[in-house]
Amino acid sequence: MKWAEESYIVAAIDPSFLTSPSQAEELLSHVVNLLNENPACDLSDRIGLIAYSPHSWSQVAPILSNIDGLKAAIVYATIADVTALPVTTVPTVHHLAGKEKSPSTLQRNKDLLMQYSYSETDSASFSLPFQPSFHYNAEAISHTRNLTFLKEKMCGPWFDLEQIWDEHTYYEFENRSVEHTMSTMVQEPYVNHVPTLTGGIGREKLTAFYRDHFIWKNPANTTLELISRTIGIDRIVDEFLFKFKHDTEVDWLIPGIAPTHRALEIPFMAVVNIRGDRLYHEHITWDQGTVLMQLGFMPKDLVAVEDHAGAGNPHQQKVCKAPIYGKETAAKLRDKNAIMSNALFDNLVSSN
Repeated sequence: MKWAEESYIVAAIDPSFLTSPSQAEELLSHVVNLLNENPACDLSDRIGLIAYSPHSWSQVAPILSNIDGLKAAIVYATIADVTALPVTTVPTVHHLAGKEKSPSTLQRNKDLLMQYSYSETDSASFSLPFQPSFHYNAEAISHTRNLTFLKEKMCGPWFDLEQIWDEHTYYEFENRSVEHTMSTMVQEPYVNHVPTLTGGIGREKLTAFYRDHFIWKNPANTTLELISRTIGIDRIVDEFLFKFKHDTEVDWLIPGIAPTHRALEIPFMAVVNIRGDRLYHEHITWDQGTVLMQLGFMPKDLVAVEDHAGAGNPHQQKVCKAPIYGKETAAKLRDKNAIMSNALFDNLVSSN
């Protein structure tokens, strides 16, 4: 499903049928013929192959040069397997579970062999959902690397990620349509607002979140001021200021807090993952400390009690400025010279 959402035509071979290189060649040739006959596959001379185990790779690697149209190959294995993995003339990526002795031991030649290691897992099956060794974050990183490699070798497919994201935010904040917002997303998307743990996982729950807690909860005066944008192969990372007057309850951002009628400018960061021409997920973070400071709910000073054994005064109290700023954070993000840096280093107000 993931690769179909990326707009590839997908054919899968059960690895139990790969009993020998000759059997693998027969099966792969049959699959290529099926792709050639598929009217949806208009570029059948641009094929990529993924082997999800060292065993599968050992059966297919020797015959890959015989497969017409094969542009790139990917294999999942472990660090321990790497010396035994067959080599091929087809440009290849190795995703290797385990920690390498030194990063310099990994090959990085995009025209021949790219190798990546994943120290957080020790199984070649880390990219397979519903397996005990499945590791979501490692799989996601490997998927982005796969796209970077495959799209160049297979000449796409390419999408205007900025247009996709801008359309989504238009439906969220200007058009204010739950239906149209959800139409810009994959079948089972998710949104995660990290500081308040709000959002939704899956189409049903995310639709309910947008309908009941987001699209109609944002004040009418809400604006987004873009500060920077980074565009990758499958995601956009935005730094922006989320600005509004707190004249209605915004329960996804500050749940339970009644309107204060204060104007807020909050530094935000959004990491938006896009599959094909639809959004898959949004990871949204912001500084909740500055939100509470701007609302007037944070004390400006904090009392710290030191209790160091043998210090002679084990209960000395120090009053320090709270290490949180209000709208100064927005000003600093907007203009690096707007606020002096490091003022909090001289933080002591008084001691006794």
